[in-house]
Amino acid sequence: FNLQLWNNYFHLAVAFITQDSLQLENFSHAKSSKIQNKYGDMRCLIGFAIRDMWYKLGHNKICFIPGMVGPILEMTLIPEVELQKATIPIFFDMMLCEYQRTGEFKKFENEIILKLDHEVEGGRGDEHYMQLFESILTECAGQHPGICHLVGRFVCLVKGLLEKLLDYRTVMNDENKDNRMSCTVNLL
Repeated sequence: FNLQLWNNYFHLAVAFITQDSLQLENFSHAKSSKIQNKYGDMRCLIGFAIRDMWYKLGHNKICFIPGMVGPILEMTLIPEVELQKATIPIFFDMMLCEYQRTGEFKKFENEIILKLDHEVEGGRGDEHYMQLFESILTECAGQHPGICHLVGRFVCLVKGLLEKLLDYRTVMNDENKDNRMSCTVNLL
């Protein structure tokens, strides 16, 4: 097992699917349709490959926690529903992997909170992502009763943080200083 090789693979793949030239939602409808008809959505193909390779790591997954949490989060925040549905479960697998090793998933939790702040501030994420994140992780946790209550607590924490970050991002453009201050206090 060559950790550096796998690490390079995952980082390169995430860098590929998050590059600006592949973000079809930023193009006009006509240009986006033309690209999709000619090439398909390459982000999904690579995202599915990342997902498949993640699950093939077996017991070596722990080597990538928390290091790959940020890149995987960046990938799941791409506003493509099929990609999100396929890749958000990786988060549960990361939690489960760390939980089986240590009895908790604090490293994962701390890293996702740190990276989520950065990504939402950069304009990624929305209400739909928050709902999908909650439903997928809740469904995954339902199949593992031993960790279900911890995952539920984590999902509530992330959902609350994401709501506040989205509110903060919205009011940053607001002229009303009281709204901005109130939102900042809530976030803190």
